[in-house]
Amino acid sequence: MTTSEVVTAALTLKPVEAEHFDEAYVGTPQPCPWPKAYGGDLVGPATAALVRSVGPDRAIHSMHSYFLRPVEIGAEVRYEVEHLRDGRGYSTRHLRAYQAGKVVYAAMASFHTGEAGDAFATPFPDGVPDPSSLPSSADYLRDEPPGTGTMTAASKAYWSNGRGFDMRHVPGPVYLRVEGERTPHQAVWVKPFDPLRPVDGLSREQLHTAALAYVCDYTILEPILRVLGRPWAEPGLVTASLDHAMWFHRAGSVDDWLLYVQDAVAADSGRGLGAGRFFTRDRRHLATVAQEGMIRAS
Repeated sequence: MTTSEVVTAALTLKPVEAEHFDEAYVGTPQPCPWPKAYGGDLVGPATAALVRSVGPDRAIHSMHSYFLRPVEIGAEVRYEVEHLRDGRGYSTRHLRAYQAGKVVYAAMASFHTGEAGDAFATPFPDGVPDPSSLPSSADYLRDEPPGTGTMTAASKAYWSNGRGFDMRHVPGPVYLRVEGERTPHQAVWVKPFDPLRPVDGLSREQLHTAALAYVCDYTILEPILRVLGRPWAEPGLVTASLDHAMWFHRAGSVDDWLLYVQDAVAADSGRGLGAGRFFTRDRRHLATVAQEGMIRAS
């Protein structure tokens, strides 16, 4: 059965005694068919740790991260949070994640109490098909046998229903091949397979913010792969997250479909930069993402 449990399991953290900073939590990266953990399995739990470090009057509005070392799946990660500043309207936090005593990830985040002000949002794109009219990843891969490119039975299962989110690409996905024009643009409708389960220590709004941070890394490099003509299953392709930035513009629910509009910004020297924007179905712009990744192909 396909469920969102992988997401809420990743965001479930246990408070522990801090060793380095002001407060600490531990969590466990979720299973995936690759040797190392998925990047969102650091960004999402880090967001969950950071939002627990401020009062209920403050919400995260920006977060900047670096991935420093590969992370082992199934081994605990310790998230230590340093309280850098608490002002009247803004708070700043620093986070380091440790595994086996080594720093594997670092982030800075800023929080705001919120205030009245003028508003503007990037327009929702025109002409995007409704998610109900598009095949799911499972539909797309159903008749594809393992062994197509580097796809194994495990990676097929993971792409189909192992990530907690239903994902529907516009145009089609780049799992096995890049079909059609090599455009530097794509969009992906995303929604949990079922409503997110409550997570101890997080309000509903904090849970949905952390889930948005969790899902954003799955596809952000895909417009770069698309324009380069390199599918995920290409033999010899190696990718990894290098750094990540996210801005949270307004609160919204992750339990309904969100449109993740993505663009390739640049690619050179074995690196690529992708940018993305999350919209609700009623056209509200929730968040903006930028991420640079390593892209190596033999």
